[in-house]
Amino acid sequence: MSQDSQLRIVPVPAFQDNYLWVLRRNGFAALVDPGDAKPVLDYLEAENLKLVAVLVTHHHADHIGGLPEVLARHPVPVYGPREERIGAITHRVGEGDRVDLAELGATFRVIEVPGHTRSHISYYGENVLFCGDTLFACGCGRMFEGTPPQMLASLQKLADLPPDTKFYCAHEYTMANIAFAKAVEPGNAALAKRALSDAALREKNIPTVPSTIAAEIATNPFFRCSEPDVVAAAAIRLGHPPVDAAETFGAIREWKNKF
Repeated sequence: MSQDSQLRIVPVPAFQDNYLWVLRRNGFAALVDPGDAKPVLDYLEAENLKLVAVLVTHHHADHIGGLPEVLARHPVPVYGPREERIGAITHRVGEGDRVDLAELGATFRVIEVPGHTRSHISYYGENVLFCGDTLFACGCGRMFEGTPPQMLASLQKLADLPPDTKFYCAHEYTMANIAFAKAVEPGNAALAKRALSDAALREKNIPTVPSTIAAEIATNPFFRCSEPDVVAAAAIRLGHPPVDAAETFGAIREWKNKF
């Protein structure tokens, strides 16, 4: 069995710390959030891959900036959020919709995860998740257009996926996120172990993503807003006990913004 007969997911680095994801199988490819055209176009040409689709999670420039140039070379369907301000989208999708990439033998279910932006979506299938800037390894995105209850509910949708789900976020923020997580929950043994293993990867310039949902449940403070130490950390920031998990989430997200 050739290597390319299996679905492969390849990171193409861009900008300072972005990953542009390429799904490939049997000479066909799809892109996720092509914020920069040149690195993905170069990769497709070097690997002699035929592009069949683009998946977009949200409207920020580092996720869609390369779309015009990519589509000029490869006029393919573009899937993206129904309400986002992205003119290049040809297939607007929302909660529960299916994206069938027949050439890759892969189907993804759309999960609406508002918070980072108001109509951010994720794509889940084949035991993998493309989550844009909603969930990061040991962190989560800033709330540019959403509220703490909204973002927490979105993260809970992702936390409810199978524990062995591999997720592919768009940024290499992991070590900074781990430093913050240790400030929130310094006694977390799983987090201490993760800090060592991920630091070893970065020393070799190996991506720390994908991570898994199970790893996030064990170490990501934004998945752990009911844990006593996380609640206590939020209470210190608030000056009073948080009334619920959303207030805990909001307090530690605001702390992270300034960390």
